[in-house]
Amino acid sequence: MKNTKEYIICAAIWYKELQLKNPDVLKIRGFAPYNVDKGIVFCGWRHQNCLYQMVAITGFTNHEAGHSIEGFLTSKNRFVDREEAMKIAIEAGQVKEKETCNKCKLFSEDLY
Repeated sequence: MKNTKEYIICAAIWYKELQLKNPDVLKIRGFAPYNVDKGIVFCGWRHQNCLYQMVAITGFTNHEAGHSIEGFLTSKNRFVDREEAMKIAIEAGQVKEKETCNKCKLFSEDLY
């Protein structure tokens, strides 16, 4: 897997402060992204899908859920923020490089 090209799979939001009843379950066989050490990552087609999953499961509003980061899940089971995701998507040929950006950020609308 180290020699394969990494690409963006889907939108994701990492809720770092959400308390899990049994967090060890997600560590088994890589059910959680490898670089996530706490909280939970919700994935979906768009970031709103992730948000509404969290609300439906926890009953919290986005503000009540604590610190979160919008980003993406990669083919190497990593959570990346919008800036790193843009670099990966450009390298993988999923999007074209934007000509006029210093800190380009990926949005799911850029992918599909």
